[in-house]
Amino acid sequence: MGPVQKAPYPTQILDPEDTVEPLIDHIQITVKDMSLAEPFYEKLLPLLGFDASKKGSAVIAEHEFHVVEWKHPRLCFAITSPRSAFAKDKINRRKPGALHHLAFKAASRAEVDRLHEEIRKIGATIVRPPQEYPEYTPPGYYACYFKDLDGIKYEIVFYPGKEA
Repeated sequence: MGPVQKAPYPTQILDPEDTVEPLIDHIQITVKDMSLAEPFYEKLLPLLGFDASKKGSAVIAEHEFHVVEWKHPRLCFAITSPRSAFAKDKINRRKPGALHHLAFKAASRAEVDRLHEEIRKIGATIVRPPQEYPEYTPPGYYACYFKDLDGIKYEIVFYPGKEA
């Protein structure tokens, strides 16, 4: 066994003024067809706390870029058109650089159950219905998984001690 190597990052606690709080400001997901995806997300995002009246969009033709964004005080979520060169590519969440899945935190198991039923009604593909996952941490991990119309995977999750 070789010598122990030092971590490539500081191991001491940094001054809070020298660190960034790990909060996500916005997420932009590329979808295959904006005309199909926008109505789906228009139904999904209000279920997850986004206000449909706080929606915006932009088109930049020279970049083949169309974006629709839903705003929330804690996070903006957007869908974006693909470049024409990639429009026929198959989505695969296991490709390097791809989004594996995105998890939204629920306030309770009952909320996971309620959202599962609502998400099923809007046409999402249910991958796994609500259940406890003893193989995940922390104990009490309760989630459901679904995919949008393009096959992009999402999760609704609750676990004790992480109330939303």
